[in-house]
Amino acid sequence: MRVLLVAYGSRGDVEPMVGLAVSLRELGAEAQVCAPPDFAELLDGFGLPLVPLGRSVREMATKAVTGTSNPPPAESLPERAARMVAATYEQIAAAAEGCDAVVATGLLPAAAAARAVAEKLGIPYVFAAYFPTYLPSPHHPPLAWPGRPVPPDVTDNRVLWELNTENLNALFGEAINTHRASIGLPPVDNVRDHVFTDCPWLAADPTLAPWLRPADLDVVQTGAWIRQDERPLPAGLEAFLDAGTPPVYVGFGSMPMRDAQDVAHAAVEAIRAQGRRVLVSRGWAGLALTDEGDDCFAVGEVNQQALFRRVAAVVHHGGAGTTTTAALAGAPQVVVPQMADQPYWAARVAELGIGAAHDGPTPTFASLSAALVTALAPETRARAAEVAGTIRTDGAMAAAQRLCRG
Repeated sequence: MRVLLVAYGSRGDVEPMVGLAVSLRELGAEAQVCAPPDFAELLDGFGLPLVPLGRSVREMATKAVTGTSNPPPAESLPERAARMVAATYEQIAAAAEGCDAVVATGLLPAAAAARAVAEKLGIPYVFAAYFPTYLPSPHHPPLAWPGRPVPPDVTDNRVLWELNTENLNALFGEAINTHRASIGLPPVDNVRDHVFTDCPWLAADPTLAPWLRPADLDVVQTGAWIRQDERPLPAGLEAFLDAGTPPVYVGFGSMPMRDAQDVAHAAVEAIRAQGRRVLVSRGWAGLALTDEGDDCFAVGEVNQQALFRRVAAVVHHGGAGTTTTAALAGAPQVVVPQMADQPYWAARVAELGIGAAHDGPTPTFASLSAALVTALAPETRARAAEVAGTIRTDGAMAAAQRLCRG
């Protein structure tokens, strides 16, 4: 069996697909991964060839945050979507030759292209979400889209999801249907439901992110797609960890930040004020040490599964992968949400009692200090250890087995 895995997004979109690909390989199946060119090294480390999809996501995200992006002034989001659908369709179609199924996640136009490829080939298609609130449900509202504010007087979730349908049709409907017509496929009335299907998969842990029923969709919750990381920690990091008490980790993953150094300074000083050592992860924000104190250390890409078992707390942006990794390690968390699903994960961390949800995306010394008091409390660590024992690690294998069974 050969499966095409499509993920056009940040590392948080791509890394779970690596976990699924590795599990498929363990079952004797072959996985082909289509993802942005940023992640060739990540896939290469697992012997997975990358089929590059679209432009560098890191470059686009950094330009958008820093204000250096210069799109053609007359080009609207629907026009950019049209270009994405057409371009990604060609790349996905080429990679899908000989495949028996397609699994997609990430940006909606790219996932729509993946579904069109599956339709043309007559093979199964699965859409995977990494957090519940991306999928329509009467139990939660949809994410807000830029430029499409939710009417403040509307609180009924079903009405909000109907508005979400209208918004996504307005943004992407013409682009998707024009392309579908060009390749001989019929139009769709609801682009969101078309991409998600009636039976999407939820690759999230049931304890951290439960799918609430009853709901209109027949969601299959597989558990998070975790790839086991066996890499040793770098020697310099090992030496720092061994030289004193467990540090507090701070990193924002693949989130660029306009005021990265101000954030780094606030974090370092707030952590020091709690009498803790500091471990800074550079990430896409380019966080750096604010001085040469021997109580601080900076790292790049490392094995977080191993590292988070050895820290006092994890301060992060609230991506699905980082939240799950910290929870599995039993590390208390401070979530500083920046966008998209991150406020959801911040709220879940607070609700579960395994950390603190920071109010807003820009931490200060005072706000981080208050959050750290909660995260570093003995009762929070005890609760984090308790929850760690409930986190499933078989989600990727469960999904792989389901694919192989057809």
